[in-house]
Amino acid sequence: MSGILYIVPTPIGNLEDITLRAIRILSEVDIIACEDTRVTKKLLNHIEIFDKKLISYHNYNENTISEKLIKALENKDNIALVSDAGSPGISDPGYRLVNKCIKKDIIITPLPGATALIPAISASGFANHDFIFMGFPPQKKGRKTFLEKVLSSGSTVILYESVHRIIKLLDEINVQTPDKKICIAKEITKIYEEFIRGTASEIKNILIENNKIKGEFVVIIEGNNKSKNSK
Repeated sequence: MSGILYIVPTPIGNLEDITLRAIRILSEVDIIACEDTRVTKKLLNHIEIFDKKLISYHNYNENTISEKLIKALENKDNIALVSDAGSPGISDPGYRLVNKCIKKDIIITPLPGATALIPAISASGFANHDFIFMGFPPQKKGRKTFLEKVLSSGSTVILYESVHRIIKLLDEINVQTPDKKICIAKEITKIYEEFIRGTASEIKNILIENNKIKGEFVVIIEGNNKSKNSK
């Protein structure tokens, strides 16, 4: 019998959001596969887990490192897969390793935990019984078609966007659907957590005027089939 791959969500900001089960798993496994060892060490130090074997696992080395991790699992090592923040595989590395484990009949145990999209939509005020998560928009190729699909959706749509492209995204939304209602969530679970609501142009002005273009953003876009509470 092989080892077990644990998919372990980590806090997206506030380190108190880690679960008791996640702490136990991280303390018990033989290896922790993580995006940035420095980020993971900071978390481990906070929860007083020391001298744990860490292996860097990210978008640029997924294919080669996943083979190394598979061999370790086949040698009965238990491995925890973590990302820098949130749930592995959700706009983060992870799914390739999971697929390889499935093909090898290796046990995969996912833990529930922190992710940015759920608290973001819960505080958006938009319908949340029917929503679509579409991750980061393409940077270039296919971006126009992607946004047309997003803005024509009948469901609430959740996107992630970086500090470098948030203004570009708001401009693009404003050109296509200037009256579309949007909620921007930033610094979720952190001291300066904030939700900004309005049209794309209104939100852009707030971000620029108040120097709030920092960090990564969760963008919640109201669907065309608006909730009963929408006006």
